[in-house]
Amino acid sequence: MKFLLFRHFVGIFVILLNNISMKILLIKGWGEMSIRHEQKEQRRALILQSALDLFIRKGYGETKVADIAKAANMSMGLLFHYFDSKEKLYEELIRIGCERLKMDFNFMNESPLAIFTAAAADLFNMISTNPSAAKMFVLMENAQHLDSLSEDLKEMLMEADKLIKKSIPLIKKGQLLGEIKQGNAEALAVAFWCSIQGIAQYIALHPETPCPNTMWVISILENREAD
Repeated sequence: MKFLLFRHFVGIFVILLNNISMKILLIKGWGEMSIRHEQKEQRRALILQSALDLFIRKGYGETKVADIAKAANMSMGLLFHYFDSKEKLYEELIRIGCERLKMDFNFMNESPLAIFTAAAADLFNMISTNPSAAKMFVLMENAQHLDSLSEDLKEMLMEADKLIKKSIPLIKKGQLLGEIKQGNAEALAVAFWCSIQGIAQYIALHPETPCPNTMWVISILENREAD
């Protein structure tokens, strides 16, 4: 099934975060250069993780560089070696989210309802196994309301926000096939995606919350009369 929702974002972001706890692999010929590179990647991932936690708890404006450095257990000087400013660090997190917030709508002869089901299952699996993924939902939502972002990032956020619009043709196809309930396709897309967004944001702020069953969300779209 050819679709990419948060799967690719998860791939790169989880790799970054998991590097914190990974053992350094020594391959013959790499030597000390390999070790230094691995250490840099670990520090960079730790900075991103610490910043993400603070940005969603305190907000962008209230989070200071000193707070991030303290959370990452490093000096401000070392942090600035990786990111020139709080703005650059925030922008990097937004870029990671925007670049991976994609879905391939080249679904060809796939079942529309099956595509939405697989997408929701992937998202809920990601949220339940990787707390940082849920936090990214909060970060991306908050970023929509920041006027201080660069024009490039604003354009990226606008592109990522088109998921609902791009879902409409798929929902209409499902309606024609009788597997998606009748009704305004845009309204159904809003109900489906905003439900997932809200669940992810709630779990990000309340990590102990169990993730809902995928089919509970799919019931928003599914045409039960076809059974």
